[in-house]
Amino acid sequence: MKKLAVAAALFALPAFVFAQDAAIPDINENLDNEEAVVETEAPRKQFAQWPAPFAICEWPQTPDLVGLRLTIPFSTKQESVTGIDLGFWGRSQYFEGIQVNLLRNDVKDRGTGIQIGLYNSIGQADMLGIQVGLWNETGAITGVQAGLVNIAGEAAGVQVGIVNRAEEMYGFQVGLVNIIRDAEIQFFPIVNVGF
Repeated sequence: MKKLAVAAALFALPAFVFAQDAAIPDINENLDNEEAVVETEAPRKQFAQWPAPFAICEWPQTPDLVGLRLTIPFSTKQESVTGIDLGFWGRSQYFEGIQVNLLRNDVKDRGTGIQIGLYNSIGQADMLGIQVGLWNETGAITGVQAGLVNIAGEAAGVQVGIVNRAEEMYGFQVGLVNIIRDAEIQFFPIVNVGF
């Protein structure tokens, strides 16, 4: 029965669209040739070239940036950034390179390179490289986290800080509070090892 309803809807849609087009009157129909409306197509606006080599704040609104981005005071418009990211608050979906933002480095999906700032985060996927800051967090990291608080879902490498926490760890934690959730010894101060 559901398949029949879906098929009926698919066949009814073109008929409905055709009926709507037929009901719209032509505005040139009642006018003489001299008064006929001339239809022209306006050129599309282009916001930015792709990929952009330079960005400052929210300009340009381009999906990809390869080069230098100055995040003064912040930048969220570029989806993928490859290169150097400097300023106060930088956010992107993907990042490859060096991020040095005073307040926050925020990558939603995947990051490769170095993050230096007060708060560094790689949201959903992998970080390959180094995070240095007061608070570092990532879904998975292969590399080094150095800060007061280091949090990772899966970590392969080294965590150095006051508080280090990982769900799975293949490497070392050095700090006052070291937590590896899937290890036989889940908590150990000074040095904890996961393998």
